[in-house]
Amino acid sequence: MSLDPNKMLAPRLQSMEESATIKMAQKARDLASKGINVISLTLGEPDFDTPEFIKNAAYEALKKGDTKYTPVPGTLALRKAISEKFLKENNLDYNPAQIVVSNGAKQSIANICMSVLGPGDEAIVLAPYWVSYAEIVRFSGGIPVIVSAGIDEDFKPDAQKIKEALSPKTKLLIFSSPCNPSGSVWSEKELKDIADVIADHPTCLVISDEIYEYINFEDQHVSLGSFENMKDRVATVNGFSKGFAMTGWRLGYMGGPQWLADACNKVQGQITSGAASFSQAAATVALQHSKEEVLAMKKAFLERRDLMLTALKEIPGILLNLPKGAFYIFMDVSSYFGKTNGDITIQDADDFAETMLTEAHVGMVSGIAFGDHKCVRLSYAASNEHLIEAAKRLKNTLETFK
Repeated sequence: MSLDPNKMLAPRLQSMEESATIKMAQKARDLASKGINVISLTLGEPDFDTPEFIKNAAYEALKKGDTKYTPVPGTLALRKAISEKFLKENNLDYNPAQIVVSNGAKQSIANICMSVLGPGDEAIVLAPYWVSYAEIVRFSGGIPVIVSAGIDEDFKPDAQKIKEALSPKTKLLIFSSPCNPSGSVWSEKELKDIADVIADHPTCLVISDEIYEYINFEDQHVSLGSFENMKDRVATVNGFSKGFAMTGWRLGYMGGPQWLADACNKVQGQITSGAASFSQAAATVALQHSKEEVLAMKKAFLERRDLMLTALKEIPGILLNLPKGAFYIFMDVSSYFGKTNGDITIQDADDFAETMLTEAHVGMVSGIAFGDHKCVRLSYAASNEHLIEAAKRLKNTLETFK
């Protein structure tokens, strides 16, 4: 007799949604496998190769036999390098014992949520948000409380909205700056206003996801934890996948109060233990090296942003903000809801993304997965040629919808 999955699977898994970005990326791959020329702008992955000096550092580590287990929170060399980076670049004074290196920033966020949240605890999630925030909160036993802002607010919920959402049950606030999916960047003033609100709430820790820190086009990056009243109230999460094009290396990290670092160390020690030894050796070199390659990639992303925005502005009915960071365009496509080409009617953002994949052969992700039902997300981490062709396909396809 076979086991009944409905009886076997835990309720926490049954209530969890599949990652929308991974799902749409797979759909794009499935279509491409049939010989269709698909331009997939789904995944948040730089199309650049990891810089050569970082790969060489990994080679050298392997040749020296750096292939053994590492301490759960990361090698001391890497944690020292992260500590120095935090102090120099972010005005954050985390000693190496307050830093935990994980298998990606996603694990850092999961470690924190599992350390802090229990049944009935609330976590305020600023929307639009990265697809995994709310699901990780739920998986950890918490209740996501979504606080939203639309395109007319540059997708940035303000301090007053956050204040209104706080309750005695609030244990976490989670947000990213630069933001995935909107590319929005919180200014120093906006962050200070948030800090002043959170400082008065006695049980709220903030997860400040700064994974796109090095892809910030116009504003000086400001870390929420650098404000005096936030020093022991923020877990700063970062990593190597975006700024250093090290997605496959699976390395992220958090810095925070000692009690939280100890808790994350405990959680991680029972789930994955330490990250790969030679990846950490390479990451140590990455932090200590000049940022020449990082800045070159940022410059290319800025050029692509402007190229894509110019092309998308030629499509009637699409609303755009000016993303100041990351490598996404989060466009409001709600004017197309209810329109049809005679065979297909677009009812919502899910329909829009699905239709653009099947009709225009351009992969994107519905904004519903990011907490915004009016928008879709495009990643411009692709070649200029592909971006120009993708915009052309979208324009031609949407002209058929009336």
